[in-house]
Amino acid sequence: MSWDKLTNMLLNKHKISIEKRIFMTMSENDYINVKSYIKYINSKGILTDDPRISQYFKVLSQYDKINYNDFVNLSTKYILILQKIFQNMLVIPRFDKFCLEIDSIYSKTHSNNGGNVADYIPQLARVDSDQYGISVCTIDGQRYSIGDTKVDFSVQSCCKPINYGIVLEDIGSDKVHKYVGREPSGQSFNELLLNKEGKPHNPLINSGAIMTTSLIKNNLSSAERYEYITKKWEDLSGNIYKIGFNNSVYLSEKNTADRNFALAYFMKERNDKKKIGFPDNIDINETLELYFQCCSIEVNCEIMSVVASTLANNGINPLTGKRIWSSDTVQSILSIMMTCGMYDYSGEFAFKIGIPAKSGVAGAIMIVIPNVMGICTWSPKLDEIGNSFRGIEFCKIFGDTFNFHIFDNSSDKINPLFNEYNNNKINQFYELNLSASKGDLEHLKQMYIQGIDMNQADYDGRTPLHLAVCERRIEVVDFLVNVVNVNITSDRWNRTPIDDAESFEDDNEEILNILSGGE
Repeated sequence: MSWDKLTNMLLNKHKISIEKRIFMTMSENDYINVKSYIKYINSKGILTDDPRISQYFKVLSQYDKINYNDFVNLSTKYILILQKIFQNMLVIPRFDKFCLEIDSIYSKTHSNNGGNVADYIPQLARVDSDQYGISVCTIDGQRYSIGDTKVDFSVQSCCKPINYGIVLEDIGSDKVHKYVGREPSGQSFNELLLNKEGKPHNPLINSGAIMTTSLIKNNLSSAERYEYITKKWEDLSGNIYKIGFNNSVYLSEKNTADRNFALAYFMKERNDKKKIGFPDNIDINETLELYFQCCSIEVNCEIMSVVASTLANNGINPLTGKRIWSSDTVQSILSIMMTCGMYDYSGEFAFKIGIPAKSGVAGAIMIVIPNVMGICTWSPKLDEIGNSFRGIEFCKIFGDTFNFHIFDNSSDKINPLFNEYNNNKINQFYELNLSASKGDLEHLKQMYIQGIDMNQADYDGRTPLHLAVCERRIEVVDFLVNVVNVNITSDRWNRTPIDDAESFEDDNEEILNILSGGE
């Protein structure tokens, strides 16, 4: 079938399927170039290892180009996610621009070489301290990484909100908070201190994390408990990469854990005095070993960003669609992260950055922007408080650049969620004209895929084609004439787009050729 016959057949928007609209916007000479097509999808943040669509990419990669029938046969199964991509319905509409900003912040912070690696755990002191990575995953599964994002590191204290979430989901908030509080301690994360009720202040300091660990499936064997925890990490991360374990870090941690043993026996003393302490029949050594094992779980930036995005997505993994935790559990986790997640810098971080986050002494910071995205930064050198030096600098510039602070409504900062075309103050026709006059071919294609009539005219009879011609947007003119097959109409002064093109003093030949071929 010729291109002209195909476009004529598809002219009535009510009869044009989403597959046909995508094909028409992406094809040249009746074929889609597969590499260009995949590159476009990737530019929106949907990567080839995305479990929702990885099989689609695998099959597509067997072709250099595909015709319409093949496209429909291959794509129908994946049309829901393709529709979100091509209709620009993902949470970050201009993901490429957002990634450029992340690149800029990475470049600015990469040269910040302050801080020192954690040396109280010998194995952490041996890591290459110059490594630095940032990974992003949105609630729609848009992902981007820069730097050393595939290098494994131990999660350390980033396991604390995960263990807290596990026990919240398993036994409920009331039972969990019978043993651990939910207030900032005002003291160091490993301080030998309990609140006035004799409980650890919150689940994100060491004593609180040891307590929540003791509550995890404590009727099972140690091996079964550890396996249960790692399975939860796999679910949270979408199991894109295998969750690891660093045995040397575990042994190093265990051999330098006098303070954690002191904390555990300090809490056990409460049992001996018939006060709160641990639940009955808890083995202190087994609990501490499980806690050290949790701290020694290995991930990378890309894994951690997906974990964070699952929290951002109200407990649903964005890559698998599987609900991992309830809304109530996620609310509790993020509330604790907001107030207690950054060691002794938690108050300042909440005040200045205003985003839930949790750091670990291996150099990771897990950042959660609710209903938007998860981010992981990793750089091993720590500041004097114990947070990643570069990671904190990233968060500061990120907070100054974007309006993601929970209380920030500044118009001076970038709002990546804002779609300049999707504004209630401008109607659909103005949106068409704006994108046509600006030469924004990508947005015009998205509007066409949405089924919007491209032949609309104002009270003077001027159409988007008139504007595209007058602004000499050659690619837009070509799209409107040869793909959409718009009508070449006269305005109130009986001027067609051809008349407008003929009035140019120069450089009108290409546009005239397009218009003449479309009559």
